[in-house]
Amino acid sequence: MRILVIEDDHKMGDYLRKGLTENGFQVDLARDGLQGLNMALASDYDLLLLDVMLPGLDGFGVLSAVRAAKALPVLMLTAKDEIDDRVRGLQAGADDYLLKPFAFSELLARLHALLRRGKLQEVTQYQLGGLQLNLVARRATRDGVRLELTAKEFSLLTLLMRRTGQVLSRTMLAEQVWNMNFDSETNVVEVAIRRLRSKMDDPFDTKLLHTVRGMGYVLEDRGA
Repeated sequence: MRILVIEDDHKMGDYLRKGLTENGFQVDLARDGLQGLNMALASDYDLLLLDVMLPGLDGFGVLSAVRAAKALPVLMLTAKDEIDDRVRGLQAGADDYLLKPFAFSELLARLHALLRRGKLQEVTQYQLGGLQLNLVARRATRDGVRLELTAKEFSLLTLLMRRTGQVLSRTMLAEQVWNMNFDSETNVVEVAIRRLRSKMDDPFDTKLLHTVRGMGYVLEDRGA
């Protein structure tokens, strides 16, 4: 499970990262609201652990922007013992709220509850025009024709389908699909895109996978 922690207090941030890592989570840490928002939008996380009082952009601003872009369980943290803040966070879309100081065991229990709830609500099927993707069956079809995809091609298509209409850079694709830092000398992304296109686009009249010059790739139906 991958968690993004957005916490400007260095001692608290390091404490959370260490404790969560020791409990089997993969943890990324952002120290301010703007950095955290960029990380939340650029990568796929299973949960967001979000402090309210942040420099640059406060937790409510981060929450609003994240909610507008994706479905992601959010647990908010605050040192304020004020009902108004808790109500505001929950009304803005936070899934749970925890006041500092807190017992780490309680934090873990709340995280696990949110993650279980998220699994039950996780989207397992996507559709764009005649393109259909079933994550449970690991099956992709277009106009009823099954697409014979490799494991990496399926992962690439899954990421593109989840971000339909959003331009994804080569760097993001390399990090998310191949778990590698992007190397400008590596053409693994271009090769995979070309092979995916040959299977899901070339045999069909309407093209769905588009190159945005200088930016990356986007999956969207632009019509005939």
